[in-house]
Amino acid sequence: MLRELANRWDAFELWVTQLAFPFQVVLAIVVVLPLCWAAAGLLDRAVDAAVLLGARRRPDRRSAPARPPSPPVERP
Repeated sequence: MLRELANRWDAFELWVTQLAFPFQVVLAIVVVLPLCWAAAGLLDRAVDAAVLLGARRRPDRRSAPARPPSPPVERP
């Protein structure tokens, strides 16, 4: 089964390399652009999850009492 997959991949590579360059570019855009978009979406979700996890572990700083504002500086 793995040999069959390798043979099919080799046949696909040969087909792509025999295409004219503009067709290779279009094919690469049609295939690579959605893959990059999906990878960016997954990475975005992973970063969001990591940020939420970090926020849950860290105590909320907003719940701490606020310092009183410092008095204005008087100038002569």
